[in-house]
Amino acid sequence: MDTKITTNKELSIWEALIPVFALIGMLAFNVFVFGDSALGGSNQFVLLLGGAVAAIMGFMNKVSYKTMLNEVAENVKSTAGALLILLMVGALAGTWLVSGVIPAMIYYGLQILSPTIFLPATLIICSVISIATGSSWTTSATVGIALIGIGGALGFDLGMVAGAVISGAYFGDKLSPMSDTTNLAPAMAGTDLFTHIRYMTLTTIPTYIITFILFVILGLAFDSDGVVETTALLTDIKTAFNINGWLFIVPIVVIGLIIKKTEPLIALLIGTLLGGLFALLFQPNIVLLLSGETKLNFISAYKGVMNAITTKSVIPTDNATLTDLFTSGGMEKMLGTIWLIICAMVFGGIMDAIGALSKISQVLLSLAKSTFGLFASTVGSCLALNITASDQYLAIVVPGKMFAQAYKDKGLAPENLSRTIEDSGTVTSVLIPWNTCGAYHASTLGVSTFELLPFAFFNLISPIMTLIFAAFNIKIKQLTSSIEK
Repeated sequence: MDTKITTNKELSIWEALIPVFALIGMLAFNVFVFGDSALGGSNQFVLLLGGAVAAIMGFMNKVSYKTMLNEVAENVKSTAGALLILLMVGALAGTWLVSGVIPAMIYYGLQILSPTIFLPATLIICSVISIATGSSWTTSATVGIALIGIGGALGFDLGMVAGAVISGAYFGDKLSPMSDTTNLAPAMAGTDLFTHIRYMTLTTIPTYIITFILFVILGLAFDSDGVVETTALLTDIKTAFNINGWLFIVPIVVIGLIIKKTEPLIALLIGTLLGGLFALLFQPNIVLLLSGETKLNFISAYKGVMNAITTKSVIPTDNATLTDLFTSGGMEKMLGTIWLIICAMVFGGIMDAIGALSKISQVLLSLAKSTFGLFASTVGSCLALNITASDQYLAIVVPGKMFAQAYKDKGLAPENLSRTIEDSGTVTSVLIPWNTCGAYHASTLGVSTFELLPFAFFNLISPIMTLIFAAFNIKIKQLTSSIEK
């Protein structure tokens, strides 16, 4: 809420857009050259180059180097919590693999979830978890990882599975009263939380129904090719791990802590430590294997668990598919994503410091001559900020500040604004590879943003749905009347 919006009167809209066009062009060329490996480092440097272009525009408009550097520092500081969560998610994934928690989820999931119902079931499971926890990040880091494993074992395209995970995760992220974005949006727009949630269901429920139907169709189409034989997979999992129901205590405890509003970092740390303990109790042979020692004792146990937390762990099996699934990068795997986020914050910080972000929003606001134009400008502003500022919260805060008075001037209730910035700012953040949300989910699920994007139906349809409601004046609440038109 205290985010500062820098205004630079000397900056023209074309000057504000030059760094954006330069960044998009360089990223497009870089992805063309490097393909999926672009996130290995070259995209990060391209973001710095985009920041350099923005800095040149700033120097031309007499914005000091110190001002830009201070804004970058503030941006990086604002992501400190997210970066620590990323490291802890890597640690948690490592101990949950070694302890058998994730293999147990896959083992029982393969028996319960047939290919026909798998995709819609994934959507529903992730929706329930995200509603309960209020966090799309926690959903991906817990059941999301397991569902990716199950989908891979069943032979599904991982982008398709990740799209179902993301769609369900962001459904809850939008509607849960425990979600930070669900609380932030009405605070910015000037309405209360539960009015915002009730009003948001008008666009969210139709979007969710369409998403569900699309995943049902995809599931039926997959099943028509024949049912995947899972007997051998189940046998190989049981051979590699000691599978039992006690392992589910770990994820239940973590989800319970999140529901009780425990800070995510604390909940993930407890989940990591519990995973390490359960690894020693139920998978001592795997812990010994990871330690590189010949005898299990305190030192080798400590070494094995710490290796699982911090570095790459591979659990060998006779099945190539399972060997790929039973590989975790630990905290080390998250370093590339952290690098990406920091570089994105450099670009976003400089864009904010030179006044480019506020200029783009002002121009979009000036185009809002009609009610539909106002909604469209809000959606465009949220999308632009997710791309340029690389941060979901800025995509909510800045449009919330910029457009609040415009909605009042047109006689529109503030929940129109809060719903629109959730329908566009919250859900599209995950679709931008260098946005903090996009980078996090791609890294956590092990599926690139470009692979999951075509199947993140809920996230793609949400901004379209809010524009349809605006275009046809469906349930657009007026400020001066309780009657909805």
